[in-house]
Amino acid sequence: MAVPFLTVGDINARYGDELKAAASRVIDSGWYVLGEELAAFEREFASYLGARHVIGVGNGLDALVLILRGYRELGLLMPGDQVIVPANTFIATYLAITATGLVPVPVEPDPTSFNIDPARVEAAIGPRTRVLLPVHLYGQLADMPSLVDIARRHGLLLVEDAAQAHGARLGGRMAGTWGDAAAYSFFPGKNLGALGDGGAVVTADPELASRVAALRNYGSQEKYRHLYLGMNSRLDEIQAAMLRVKLRHLDADVTERRRVARCYRQSIAHPDIALPHVAMEEAHAWHLFVVRCERRDALQHHLLERGIHAQVHYPVPAHRQPAYGDMASISLPIAERLHREVLSLPMGPTMDDRAIEQVIDACLSFGVAA
Repeated sequence: MAVPFLTVGDINARYGDELKAAASRVIDSGWYVLGEELAAFEREFASYLGARHVIGVGNGLDALVLILRGYRELGLLMPGDQVIVPANTFIATYLAITATGLVPVPVEPDPTSFNIDPARVEAAIGPRTRVLLPVHLYGQLADMPSLVDIARRHGLLLVEDAAQAHGARLGGRMAGTWGDAAAYSFFPGKNLGALGDGGAVVTADPELASRVAALRNYGSQEKYRHLYLGMNSRLDEIQAAMLRVKLRHLDADVTERRRVARCYRQSIAHPDIALPHVAMEEAHAWHLFVVRCERRDALQHHLLERGIHAQVHYPVPAHRQPAYGDMASISLPIAERLHREVLSLPMGPTMDDRAIEQVIDACLSFGVAA
């Protein structure tokens, strides 16, 4: 039996009737942009998070861009200001920084949690540092208590990239509510995934919320009156309606993801496969289950031969991408090693026991003579 990495269709099929009813409701309404579905989703997601403001936008990258643009409009950031960012993350985090005229300063991760190392963050702060931008990589909260302390002591903005952390929390406090603002993505493969692109900005700051709401809509709060040089990045009514349905199932889905992760962690005992470190169970929503192996490519091939579809997140770090050729001289050995060794095993809320056991057995047989 083949075990796919993730089957989004199977996830959505469990509440297909609800999704179809929501889509029909939007179609029949005749209102498809900036309507009641979006307003309702913003309220419901804010309530779920325990946040004051949620602003639905076009995608997760736009959410980060709009946060940084909003702070520029508020006079808190200027071109050339520096943003401390994890060295190992998807390139979108970097793209948001450079798109707003700011400068990314990559910092090495903790090699066990994969998240940004607070001690290295403090050492990287310089006179032009204005923002800390941690990523809750693979669904696990970064060390937010330490990062909040650093940001406060140095007078820095703290912006969370929560694109992979739907459902993660620590001490009852949700991912996306620790900093001054946060960005979420609702790409279909996320724990809370739309049926297309989507994103949201989360903040407790009413002034930032107001700027972001205008910036996403051509810089306008009133039709044909444009206060800022805005953009078109609005979470549409269909996607908002889909997300309202799926938000009701999010905690149950995260519980299932944790069950799969628990099975993996209890049963995959292999000297060549390093399992992810988890400090607090509730702080990991298991968007991805990422292992490390020095022979990563051989492991991936071995799994594929046994029907297991594993993926690499991500093969090339941002500072080694052609788009960031000006960073080519930077040496970040921990991040670079992680990118050579990480492999994501199948993970999702619809995996049954047979599929889980097949993945475990395939991992345990790696390197064992037939």
